[in-house]
Amino acid sequence: MPGFNTEILHNEKTYHIQTQDKGPPYNYIETIIYRSGRVLTTRRISYNSYLTKGDRETIVSRLVKEQHERLCQQVKQGRFEHL
Repeated sequence: MPGFNTEILHNEKTYHIQTQDKGPPYNYIETIIYRSGRVLTTRRISYNSYLTKGDRETIVSRLVKEQHERLCQQVKQGRFEHL
């Protein structure tokens, strides 16, 4: 399943946000935020509890998009400037 990559300029600093599904057997979505080639933070969410609620591909695709968009918004709000 494809992931997302986004570049965001905030306060003259460029952040790269990368989100992807790690797939089976891990069953989690990982987002890594970089600045100047350095990892600032990593966020992971398990989706095991969602797998019984419908089509895996549809569910995971929605979760990947939602997590990526949420973290992009947080970067735009300056939540990672202190790192």
